[in-house]
Amino acid sequence: MIVQFCWIDPVKSRDLELPRYHSTQASGLDVAASVDEPVVLKSGQIHLFPSGFSVAIPEGYELQVRPRSGLAIRHGVTVVNSPGTIDADYRGEVCVGLINLGKEPFLISRGDRIAQLVLAPVVRAQFELVDTLDNTRRGDGGFGHTGK
Repeated sequence: MIVQFCWIDPVKSRDLELPRYHSTQASGLDVAASVDEPVVLKSGQIHLFPSGFSVAIPEGYELQVRPRSGLAIRHGVTVVNSPGTIDADYRGEVCVGLINLGKEPFLISRGDRIAQLVLAPVVRAQFELVDTLDNTRRGDGGFGHTGK
């Protein structure tokens, strides 16, 4: 599957890597921060980080923006709207919203890998209005209804 990437400013971005898989069976492409100056992400703070590129995703697919597990586990830094969605018809700059859920400030510098992108198929639903729904064993049991 081909996903086209385009640098927004090729001269400014020549020191950055395009998203890429870092192992042969990785499902996520790492995304680097395209910040001009280092950003200190304080505990509890949310910041939108630019990537420096835009994408063209084939129709019927999306790119999901997901946290990097090392950042999340070691530092509490994660994608605030995880997973974020980049729709096939979006052509603006890909940006990553991060939140620091850790107790310590976290420094993000230019080129740091801050998130990953996963290409996923999209199934579009067709909704039908009905008077009632069929019964199930669970019924209308909500959060925690089925136990631990």
